[in-house]
Amino acid sequence: MLLRRATALPKTLQNLRLYSPAATSALPLEHTLETQLEYLPGFPRPDPKHAETILAVPRSDSGKNISAKERKAGRVPSIIFEQEDGQHGGNKRLVSVQTNQIRKLVTHMGYSFFLSRIFDVEVRSEIGSDEVVEKVRALPRSIHLHSGSDAPLNVTFIRAPPGTLLKVDIPLVFIGDDVSPGLKKGASLNTIKRTVKFLCPAEIIPPYIEVDLSHLDVGQKLVTGDLKVHPAIKLIKSKDEPVVKIAGGRVSDQQKDQPKKDQPKKDQPKK
Repeated sequence: MLLRRATALPKTLQNLRLYSPAATSALPLEHTLETQLEYLPGFPRPDPKHAETILAVPRSDSGKNISAKERKAGRVPSIIFEQEDGQHGGNKRLVSVQTNQIRKLVTHMGYSFFLSRIFDVEVRSEIGSDEVVEKVRALPRSIHLHSGSDAPLNVTFIRAPPGTLLKVDIPLVFIGDDVSPGLKKGASLNTIKRTVKFLCPAEIIPPYIEVDLSHLDVGQKLVTGDLKVHPAIKLIKSKDEPVVKIAGGRVSDQQKDQPKKDQPKKDQPKK
């Protein structure tokens, strides 16, 4: 079975904080960098091939007509903001990002994986300009795709400077299904969750979490508390929520081969 995490707040989280603009102005810079965190060996880390800088330009106004013009010009209306409570925030900057770049990233990475990856976002004064207005590390908080074409319609980013804690839906990747005792017996895999929400330090947001099925037999399950993660990452909801279960199965070979004497006898035709 996978490692079960402790429910107490790890010591590595005690110096971190939920990001707020007010707290930033009140604390010296060194307080935001008290704890240096790194990905640990054996845990997934972001793939360097997706380490792109997302290019953006300022957008002066919002609204349905403005958004329609931006999309027609090949841009996606977007917002970059600062969080105050780990979920919502303020200090919004209206920007537009390139449709082709966002579409490529979502297609290559996958929807959930795009939303669990921090990117450099570079805001330039205008399209084609080398003048950088702002460059930030930001996490895509949400993305709205067209129901028919999957074209990105809008993206929301949240600033993710070092020392901040972010609520992130981490995608799950299932491994070991080829050797699972239950699945080998013909049981079915009941996938209950595809992502799990964690409170993550911005420096070590996992791109995904591996869920090991290799020891699961028929009727056994894994819960969120069984997931193996970095000790500085905190599960937000109950550790007892089910993630996956090996359910049901075919009739065993032993049952198939029961002696015929246990079965009702058929009437023999008279000669």
